[in-house]
Order: sequence, then C-alpha cells, then structure tokens
Amino acid sequence: MQKPVDKKPCVHTYMAQWPIYSLGWSVRRDKKSRLAVGSFLEDYNNKVEVVQFNQETLDFSADSRLVFDHPYAPTKLMFFPSEGGMNPDIIATSGDYLRLWEIHDDRIELKALLNGNKSEFNSAITSFDWTELDARRIATCSVDTTCTIWDVEREAVDTQLVAHDKEVYDISWGGIGIFASVSGDGSARIFDLRNKERSTIIYENPIPDSPLLRLEWNKGDPKLIATVGMDSNKVVILDIRFPTTPILELKKHKTSVNAVTWAPGGGRHLCSVGDDSRALIWDVASHAFRLDPTVEVDPIMWYASTAEINQTRWSPVDLDWIAIAFSNTLQLLKV
Repeated sequence: MQKPVDKKPCVHTYMAQWPIYSLGWSVRRDKKSRLAVGSFLEDYNNKVEVVQFNQETLDFSADSRLVFDHPYAPTKLMFFPSEGGMNPDIIATSGDYLRLWEIHDDRIELKALLNGNKSEFNSAITSFDWTELDARRIATCSVDTTCTIWDVEREAVDTQLVAHDKEVYDISWGGIGIFASVSGDGSARIFDLRNKERSTIIYENPIPDSPLLRLEWNKGDPKLIATVGMDSNKVVILDIRFPTTPILELKKHKTSVNAVTWAPGGGRHLCSVGDDSRALIWDVASHAFRLDPTVEVDPIMWYASTAEINQTRWSPVDLDWIAIAFSNTLQLLKV
C-alpha cells in the first residue's frame, strides 16, 4: 500500500493506488478516524479500501486484507450509523445495487446484495442515506425515478415509490420516516412515509431543464437543507419552513460545486468542494435568518488543493476533521 506523504500542520494526506470518488467515515467510537475510500475507474472492477488515521502520530495505516473488489465505481459509502461498539461493523455501498459488507479483523465479506428492481433490467443507484435515527432503514435513489426504503434487518424492500419525473440523483433523511431527494427534473422534494402518495416541492432550479445533483439535510439543525445544481458554483440553503425560496446562496466557488457536507452536532457549519480545487467552510447559522439570498456571504475558512475536489465528508464524531478526495488523494483537514 502507498504511504502517507506531505505531512503538514492541519492537512494530512493518504495516497491511494487509484483515483478516489467516494468516501465515508466510521461512526463507531471504538474505531475513530477510520475511513473507507472507493475508486473511480472506468471499468467493471473497482476497489474499496478501509484506512485508519492515528490522531496522535498523524499517520495513516492500511491493511491489504481490508481492500475489497466492487463492481463498478461505488457512488456512495457509509458505515453502520451508530457510535456503539456492539453493533455490527458494516459498510454499505451503492452502484449497480445496494450492498452490505461485513468488516472483520482480517477480511471484508459481502453480507447482502439488495436488488429492488422489478424487471430484469438494472437501474443504477445514484446515492443513499443511512441515519442513526433509524439504523434499520436505508433510503436509496435511482436513475429509474424511484426512491426505495430498505429494511436492513430483513434485507428486503420496505417501500418503493416513484419520486420524480426524471432520474433521482441524491437523497437524505431528515427525520424518522421523512426524507428529501433531488432530480434531473430540477426539483427538491420532501416525502413523509406516513403519506406516500404526496410530496412537497421545496425548491426548483430556476435554470430551465437543469438538474439538481446534490442534497444534504442538516441532521444537527433539521430545518435546513443544502442543495447544488448541475454545473453550478452556488450552494443553495433552504429552510423547510419557507419552501421554494432559498434563505441563502453561497456563491464563492469559481466553478462547479461537486459535494457538500454539514458539520455534526449543532449543524452550524457547512463545507463545500468544487472543480476550482477549493474546499470552503461556511458559518451558515450566522446568516440563516436574514431570508435574503442576495446577501454576499464569505467563507470563514478555505483550503486549496492541487486538483478538482470530487468529494467531502465531515467526521460524524470529531467536529475538527473534514475529509476531502481528489485524484488519488485522500486528505484530512483539521479545522
């Protein structure tokens, strides 16, 4: 395995053997600073690797036994979303299917392949979400316009609904039985599983025929949702109490935004990354009550990488750490 390079104050680097697209943090308190990274290879055979960061020595360690083959590039990775060490040590991945993998000390094994397709044709899963609020359920979204709620314990579909008019690109839980999704139809919608026939459109991309690609519900402050449109340099902040009109637009990226992640805990801060090779950290809470999206907001901190940044995830258990991925590089930023 590659060794870490460029040990710098506040920025710690791990070099993978392939381009990285997806990444996820372990939530377990007994496995702090453990991450999974997924490859982005234009090939059927891709990889997922689990790496460990030591906060005392500021070194990464990797174990060749904790790398597994993945069909196609995984679109998202998440560990079992609970801090308790008694829960199963599982990674979920999405791609052609939703898969659950069990982590052992010396290997990672496929635990389940979850197939929600109602025909012989396979529809790619673009994203999913798994939350400690209801760890029994995973919500997935697909290019076939559906969102599917999985019962992980039964390894079976709990609910499947047609959510949008076009491909669904991202999904995020906002509470027990409540989730939001964004689509190629340009809308962001909220669904309540108690009333599956209805959804609430909370935002529509003002650019005609332009998809919304990313969405993340703020788990620490559930009235706020962040979303990003295709080829857009803006992060749009929505307050679900005031649907259709953004309360804030974060517009300091120079080119397209690729990913956003909320800080855990109080949900005050947000990190966004983009094709301009920058990670910007925003104090959303101090501006979120102005209800004036024309206000120019500056980030409180920023970091420049050497290439377009594909992905970012804020550590769910350590408020000080943000992971970013670009090229074949994983970097941890201490903020």
